[in-house]
Amino acid sequence: MPPRRRSGAAAPDHLTAENLETLAAAIAEGKRATVYLREAMPSLGLEAGASAKVIAVQGNTVQIRPKGVDDELPFEAEELMMRRIPAPKPAAAPAAPAAPVVHQEIEPGPPPAPKAPAAKTVATPQPAAAVPKPAAAPAKRAGKKVPAGVSVTIHAGADNDWSVTVAHGAKRPGKAVPVSPDAVERAVRELGEETAIEAVESIIVAARNLAAARVDELSRQLEDARKALEALGAVD
Repeated sequence: MPPRRRSGAAAPDHLTAENLETLAAAIAEGKRATVYLREAMPSLGLEAGASAKVIAVQGNTVQIRPKGVDDELPFEAEELMMRRIPAPKPAAAPAAPAAPVVHQEIEPGPPPAPKAPAAKTVATPQPAAAVPKPAAAPAKRAGKKVPAGVSVTIHAGADNDWSVTVAHGAKRPGKAVPVSPDAVERAVRELGEETAIEAVESIIVAARNLAAARVDELSRQLEDARKALEALGAVD
C-alpha cells in the first residue's frame, strides 16, 4: 500500500501520480472529476483557480473542459491542482495622516485699493477629443484535442475461434469482431514482440495438432467402414 502522508506536511501544488490514478478511476466509473488551474489564462478569460471538468487521463496529460469554455483542452499534471486556490484578502488601506493645524496671525494693513473692472473672458470652442476605439478582443485559444488512447484485445476461444475487441480511452470495449488465426499470427509477427508471438503460435500449433488428430481419427473410421462394406460383398 502507498506510504501515508505525514501529518502537517504541505500538500503538493500540482497533480501527483496518485491524483492522476484517482481521476482516471473516477472517469472509468462514470463519476464527475474536477480539477483547478494553477495559473490564469487571460486569452480564455480564466483566472487562477478556475474549475475544470476532467474528460480523460492519458499518462501525465489531462484532457479538461474549463468552466465557461466549450473546447476540450490538454493540460499537463504540473499545470493543475486538486484543490481550489483561496481568493486573496484585500489589503487594508493605510490611514491618511491628520492634516497639521496652522495658526496664522493677521496684522492690520492699509485699506484695500479700489477694484478695477473685470476683463471679459471669451470662451474659445475647443475641438472634440477623439474617442479611442475599443481594443480588439484577444483571439480565442485554439483547443488541441488529443485523441484518447486505444486498447486492442485479441481473444482465442476453445474451438479455435479468434476475435478482436477495441476500447477507446476509458470507454467500454466495443463488439468482438471475428478474425482468422493466420491474420492474427501475421499481425503479431509484424509487431515483433516475442512474448505475444510465442503465445499466439502456441495456441495455433495446439489447434493444428488437434485438427490433425481429428482428421486421422475420421480417416481411420472411414477405412474401417470401407472394410466392413467390402466384407458384406457390396463393393464390386
